[in-house]
Amino acid sequence: MAATLAPPQAAPKWNHTPEEVLKLTKDAIAEYRAVEDRVATLKPEECDFESVFLALAQAEGKRIATTEPLTLYQNVSPSQELRDAANQAEVLVQDFRVDSSMRLDVFRAKQGAKKNIAVSGQKLSPEEQRLVDKMILDGTRAGLALPDAEREKLTKLNKELSQTCSEFCKNCNEENGKVSFTLEELEGVPADVVSGYTKRTEGDKEVYDITFQWPDVIPIFKFAENPDTRRITYQRFESRLEMNVPLLDKILHLRRQVAKLLGYPTWADYVVEVKMVKTAKGVEEFLSDLQQKLRPVGLRDREKLLALKQREHEEKGLPFDGEFYIWDSKYYERKYIEESLSLDEQLVKDHFPVAYVVPAVLEIYQNLLGVKFVEVEGEMWHPEVQQFAVWEKDAKDESDFIGYCYLDIYPRESKYSGAAVWPLIPGYTKEDGTRNYPLAAMVANLAKPNPQKPALMQHSDVVMFFHEIGHVFHELLSKTRFARFHGTTVALDFGEAPSQMLENWCYEPRVLARMSSHYETGKPLDSALIDKIIQSRYVNVGMFYLNQVCYSMFDLKVHVDQESADYTDLWSEMRENIALVKCVDLGPGQATFSHIAGGYDVGYYGYLYSLVFAADMYATVFKPDPLDPARGRLYREKVLLPGSSKDEMDLLKDFLGREPNAEAFIKQLFGQSATAQT
Repeated sequence: MAATLAPPQAAPKWNHTPEEVLKLTKDAIAEYRAVEDRVATLKPEECDFESVFLALAQAEGKRIATTEPLTLYQNVSPSQELRDAANQAEVLVQDFRVDSSMRLDVFRAKQGAKKNIAVSGQKLSPEEQRLVDKMILDGTRAGLALPDAEREKLTKLNKELSQTCSEFCKNCNEENGKVSFTLEELEGVPADVVSGYTKRTEGDKEVYDITFQWPDVIPIFKFAENPDTRRITYQRFESRLEMNVPLLDKILHLRRQVAKLLGYPTWADYVVEVKMVKTAKGVEEFLSDLQQKLRPVGLRDREKLLALKQREHEEKGLPFDGEFYIWDSKYYERKYIEESLSLDEQLVKDHFPVAYVVPAVLEIYQNLLGVKFVEVEGEMWHPEVQQFAVWEKDAKDESDFIGYCYLDIYPRESKYSGAAVWPLIPGYTKEDGTRNYPLAAMVANLAKPNPQKPALMQHSDVVMFFHEIGHVFHELLSKTRFARFHGTTVALDFGEAPSQMLENWCYEPRVLARMSSHYETGKPLDSALIDKIIQSRYVNVGMFYLNQVCYSMFDLKVHVDQESADYTDLWSEMRENIALVKCVDLGPGQATFSHIAGGYDVGYYGYLYSLVFAADMYATVFKPDPLDPARGRLYREKVLLPGSSKDEMDLLKDFLGREPNAEAFIKQLFGQSATAQT
């Protein structure tokens, strides 16, 4: 039925000119500013929930729904002119948000409205009360209690900070470096991968160009037998964004100044105040405790991998200096898994054609959560992008419409190089009482077809895809009154938990069989191969998570330290001391750490912190039957639907039936890992 229904909200058009991107952005900002101006001129007795909080909330939803799709172009458009315009639009929006956050006249109207609500005895709904509390907290955290001169200085610093962060991220998106090798130097790299590299003549020899996009460069780290090939690639890879070094220094300097003006000990304390962990000390204690538990496991991992390296070097007559370099990690992790589990990664990959996996994953989610994807034709920002209208599974009329989803999953030049979900349009209740429906875009860089094979996914790619689609559904299936609380607006150290929980499906036998189909025979993974994939999850788990701890500790340290440092040296030192890998002659890898500039500052620890909740949610609710639609409905109702309209801890208690604990996480990480590595 859904396929024949017309959505009550048209999908956006994606044929903007650069001029239109800027004009529409400026118009949306002007419209929101006009609402703020009206609020600011209200008499004290006129300030109430409807005239202040509701008016601003509805205007915010409308502004976001207009500007967010426009700024996406900077991450996905093939047109340099459109990317530049979208980047300028992003700067305009960020500058406006700074100005808006510093409006004392609007803040006083909010304070007046809060007082009048209390005096009148007006009873607000829980979501309305949360809106009031959050908007008042915004003003306090923005520094509106500061004297005029300091407030002006703060506004200037925040604008400079947002512009510098935008420039950093723009450089990340537009990086197009490469490294070149002969076929001999690429020995060990699968032939189908090599056939996808650009071949050219250089002097009297043929060379292959490898970009620094993940589908190109990861096979070098995992399969290239020549250690010099891996070393050169890693050194170039680390140096690919050297132009970001001064930008990162500037970002951290500006953040130190902002934190000091606002009266916080450090930028880290300012950022985590509104997260579940609450304090920078809490982050440090969590990471230190985890590092202490992981280090013995990581050292055992390293010993095994180093022994494997020594044996291979002796067999091949290569020099061995007793060191385990960072460019050795992925290569020997793969070798160890292949030898200890007899698991052939290429054979696994042959069972995961992109053309099969993507619809299979969508079908699994649709059945679990009771929804239906209907592909919709339309002019997109690139011909490869798929657009879907999403409906309730048994949709009867337009009231069963949920929203839109875009999939942009193949690599191309000047596109965002990682995998992420952009919440482009939030869901919320409009002024006339009708629904504004959400829209989310998943952007990834899966392998493309090559002359020898169709586009194939490694199992890790399948896990990533499953994870990111989890974020898409968090956006689509949230249903809140106000845009501010829609979808993934939850605290960042909880935000990854739903998708991390869903990664467990990629290690469930039934799900693995359903998602796999050999590109030649069409047969799913057999039970023996599935068992090996499940066992491989806990191989080298110590070094894997120590690497995550390392990134998290770097992110925390640079935002806690009061003075600048040589961050290139610090980046390598921390990886040697925490992640247990030797770093020699590496470039400024910290300049590639886009999380720091892209909204995840003092946030990387959240990937680990939220794993505690993810493990508990899975073990408690889904483990007995991960594909049970009844459990899917519970998850949809208790976790996805509220967005951030409820406190995250209350949401977890509601879903689990008790307070969360770390038992499942500890068992998953140390109990099973110990078994898997004996």
